Amino acid sequence: MRVGLVIYGPLSTMSGGFLYDRKIVEHLRGSGDEVEVISLSWDSYPRLLTHNFSRSLQRRVEGLGLDLLLQDELNHPSLFRLNRSLKGIPKVSIVHHLRSRESHAGWAMPFYRWVERRYLESVDGFIFNSRRTRRDVGEALPEMKRHVIAHPGGDRLKPEMTAEKVMERASGEGPLRLLFIGNLIQRKGLHTLVDALALSGEGWRLEVVGGDADPGYAARARARAREKGISERIRFRGALDDGALKGLLEESHVLAVPSSYEGFGIAYMEGMGFGLPALATTSGAASETIRDGANGFLVAPEDAVGLGQHVMRLARDRALLGRMGVEALSTYQAHPTWERSVESVRQFLVEMADRGPKVA
Repeated sequence: MRVGLVIYGPLSTMSGGFLYDRKIVEHLRGSGDEVEVISLSWDSYPRLLTHNFSRSLQRRVEGLGLDLLLQDELNHPSLFRLNRSLKGIPKVSIVHHLRSRESHAGWAMPFYRWVERRYLESVDGFIFNSRRTRRDVGEALPEMKRHVIAHPGGDRLKPEMTAEKVMERASGEGPLRLLFIGNLIQRKGLHTLVDALALSGEGWRLEVVGGDADPGYAARARARAREKGISERIRFRGALDDGALKGLLEESHVLAVPSSYEGFGIAYMEGMGFGLPALATTSGAASETIRDGANGFLVAPEDAVGLGQHVMRLARDRALLGRMGVEALSTYQAHPTWERSVESVRQFLVEMADRGPKVA
């Protein structure tokens, strides 16, 4: 099977969505399939729309002799019209989450929704990372198309954690060690976590892992910590390689990423592989993984007070911390591996390639 994949920028980009795409590509190639990565340049939203009128891009895709064209849904501004010109090639969209579910300027949202809906109508099938993402797409379409739900795996870092190790770590002396993993952008909610920790007393430390994807936001988050007098207890580590990240996960007690929206939240599951209860929000698909009060806590987006209360409770009640960590580990152990998930994706793609594009 010969497959194309349309993305923005390099496939090596550090984010959960690009990790998902890379895992699919690696599995396809490992199964003997050919994959051509078609990388489009990042640009402003208006400039991305002009890709739809690019004859050279259309000729490039048509000249690859593809059996199927994969597209990261993130690329929808570039493809919502172009897809209709690509005849004879089945098109499948990898949907991590919808742009129209993010917070944007109110005046822009109707246009964003229109473009995204037009894109969703232009493809033949979907790969969803969660039931919530499937539901969001279903609300935008009059009729759901062929699809597969393939949850991201959490076993990338090959954790070697046991319930005994989780309990021993929780009962040790010292502050509660929290870990934030994610690109430093507004949606990931680091500002909410900083506000929560400012309300949580002295018994904690925070490690922040993630690149400054939005430098302005990253600078504001650091300034916020200084203004609240807690910057000495927060370390900004930047992006880390897998070995360093694994070491931090082994040493930490809790994963705290209070995103305003997650299509799935790979970091939550990776943290659970190391016995870390997750602090997240009720928005998006986090609740498909996190059971409030069992293997983590869920608060409303921007609820710094509620988040801070959970931090204080876990810092003071180490028996609860241990029990929730063991439950998190159990959740991870019952979750599909990457191998199982991406194989279900490949089987779906084989079926889509065999069927061909839908007939208009």
